[in-house]
Amino acid sequence: MPKEYQRTERVADAIQREVAKILQRDIRDPRLGMTTVSAVEVSRDLAYAKIFVSVLGDEAEIQKTLGVLKGATGHIRSLLAKALSLRMVPHLSFVYDKSILHGDQLSQLINQAAESDATIKNQQSDDPEESN
Repeated sequence: MPKEYQRTERVADAIQREVAKILQRDIRDPRLGMTTVSAVEVSRDLAYAKIFVSVLGDEAEIQKTLGVLKGATGHIRSLLAKALSLRMVPHLSFVYDKSILHGDQLSQLINQAAESDATIKNQQSDDPEESN
């Protein structure tokens, strides 16, 4: 029997969609740059929401973006309250999502290993002692 889709997951999905829209349309701060809402985790009592964002840039750019988001949390929460029909809008906290960076690093390692294997295979096929 499949697990029922829980209310916390539905609320998290709705918050993710709405916060992404708010960041795209309503927050006009050029310091945000390329910010993407990658996931949202909501507490069981729906009082707190942890919003994971990915930012294109270096560590300084990430910290600057998180500072802007932290400063705009109240405004984002009020816009979220207007967009969602919840009795209580959760307190928001923004967290940098390292999964995209980690995935990129893993992809680079896989590519390096594949290139290394191809180089070894080419060297072995060019070696005349191997054919005897």
